[in-house]
Amino acid sequence: MDQLKDAIRAYVVAEYVQDSARAIEDCTHLISSGIVDSFSMVSLKRFLERSCQIAIPDRLATPEASDTIEQIAALIRRIKPAA
Repeated sequence: MDQLKDAIRAYVVAEYVQDSARAIEDCTHLISSGIVDSFSMVSLKRFLERSCQIAIPDRLATPEASDTIEQIAALIRRIKPAA
């Protein structure tokens, strides 16, 4: 199991998933499918920065770079390799 991906998934499900039967996988499109909107992106970014103790530059926090749990985890690992 990947603890980083699990933490991201748990936050997304708790905060943004209205349908409790909806499965969120590592490759589920969060933004392009409408699970996470532009306002939610801000709170997700803040959660990631606090929980991972990093600063995510705005230029890297794009919808294209943050559409799946896999992409978000990869972004965090680029910023903080030990994550």
